[in-house]
Formats: sequence, structure tokens, C-alpha cells
Amino acid sequence: MNKILFYISRYLLGIIFLGAGINGFFVIFGFDPFIETSPEAMALFEFHYLLVFEKALEVICGILLLFNRYVPLALAILSPIIANIFLLHLFLDHSLLLLALVLVVAYLYMAYKYRENFRKIFEKNPSI
Repeated sequence: MNKILFYISRYLLGIIFLGAGINGFFVIFGFDPFIETSPEAMALFEFHYLLVFEKALEVICGILLLFNRYVPLALAILSPIIANIFLLHLFLDHSLLLLALVLVVAYLYMAYKYRENFRKIFEKNPSI
């Protein structure tokens, strides 16, 4: 059961971020997105380069998660993105709050499973 939940979480995060990243590039290039985009979220991207950078990270991390490569790195990169998604939908746009909660739960489960990989980050006095 744990293994099934692990695969579901990893593939779910991978598919969501790969899809959201590709969808963002549709918006960047002036096409209609295939998944509706929150106007509140788009208003936060005043600077075009920021949207390109974030969507590129989402695509890269989605691919890494789907192919099970550098998963702890992908999780570390996605942590501020997931936090922003959750806070945006909690305070500004409630339309996708359920999806944001699913992202947070899947992310927390994956972070728990890879907790040994993150243990060194929290050392008070690390050695060189």
C-alpha cells in the first residue's frame, strides 16, 4: 500500500507540474491555454522573465518526477512553488483550492519519504 501511495504521489505531482508548465508556455507565447489559468495568478507575474523561469522549472521538475530522476532535487525546487500556489488559492482565488491541497498533501508525503535526503540541510553546525 505504501508503494502504491508513493507512486501515485510522484506521478500525480509530475503530471500536474508538467501539464501546468506546458500550459504556462501556451500563455507566454500568446496562445489560449488548454487549462484555464487563474487571472489572480497571472497578475502576479508582472515580469515576463519570471513566468518563463517558473514554468521552465515546473516542466523540468515534472519530467524529473515522472522519470524518477533527481527526485529530492525536484522536490526542493518545487517547495516554494507549491507554497505559493497554496497561499494564492487560500487567500486570493479559492477556485482551485482543492487542487492546491492535493499538491500540498502529495508533496508532504514525498518529502516525508525522502526525509533522509533532506536531513543534512537542517544541520546546525555542518562540517566542511
